[in-house]
Formats: sequence, C-alpha cells, structure tokens
Amino acid sequence: MQDNNYESLSYAIEDLKSKGYTADFNQKSESLECKQNQNNYRPEDFTITHAYRFEGMSNPDDNSVLYGIEAADGTKGLLVDAYGVYADSLSEDMIEKFRVEYEDPDEV
Repeated sequence: MQDNNYESLSYAIEDLKSKGYTADFNQKSESLECKQNQNNYRPEDFTITHAYRFEGMSNPDDNSVLYGIEAADGTKGLLVDAYGVYADSLSEDMIEKFRVEYEDPDEV
C-alpha cells in the first residue's frame, strides 16, 4: 500500500477521477463488476494501480481502502472497500489479488 497524502477519501476519489479512473467497480466473489459497461473482470483481467488506506478519526468502523483499478480492456475505475467486511465472501484468487504490493507506475 502506498503512502496516503490525501486529506480524505473524497479528495482521493476526486483526484483519481481527474486522472481517468471514472468507472465504478463492485466486488463479486470471483470477479469485479463494472457498473458502467456491465463487464465482469476476473483477477487475471485487472491490475490494482493505486491503493490508499483511510482510517476514521472518531470511529474505527469507518476504515476503508480506495483502489484504483485498470482492466485489461483499458477500463479504469475505483473500488472503495471497508476493511475486511467482504473478505469472507471472496474467492482465494480475489483475496490474493487484493494483497497489494504497490508499484508506482510513474516510477517504472
């Protein structure tokens, strides 16, 4: 997970959207679903390009992770996930995919 220099989740979302991450993804047990194009992406069909952790200041239950995702077909979008809420319903491949070892594409 990379360093989080954003003041809030909403600022991070706004910034990534300005960089072309405009689609909305939902986690399914075996794939990610894109709301805009109705496509489902299996773990081998997408890359996590950004991952930022946000911790609630007043309520630990407000913790979340923002993922920037790029699919093999060029679709770029965002997934917001609460810590561990859906982990039990994900396949092993999906859980492994979201164990992020972030590499900054600007530094490659």
